Amino acid sequence: MEMTMAVPVSFTAGALDEIRRLMSAPEFDATKHLRIGVKGGGCSGLSYVLGFDDREADDSEFEFEGQSFIMNKSHAIYLMGMQIDWANGLNARGFTFNNPNASKTCGCGTSFAV
Repeated sequence: MEMTMAVPVSFTAGALDEIRRLMSAPEFDATKHLRIGVKGGGCSGLSYVLGFDDREADDSEFEFEGQSFIMNKSHAIYLMGMQIDWANGLNARGFTFNNPNASKTCGCGTSFAV
């Protein structure tokens, strides 16, 4: 298992609580890993990926405050320094992404350009 010193992404306490809540659900597949990444598409060119997935050959594994996650090695350049939060308000509910590398974001908050 490869562990890298520079963790590219951080989580707020609220995001960690929600991730751990999802992982403790009876229907959670314990063979899956938390994946963070990007994919092409979205209003601004790239969209964030946050979900549970199988580990692949090009993945690196990281840990932040006891929470491990995987990321494709080529995605770190887009996500270095990003913070993931969990919003649980009346107007917004879900994970939010604060990415210092994004030159432009869209109103949905899940799409960005670099």
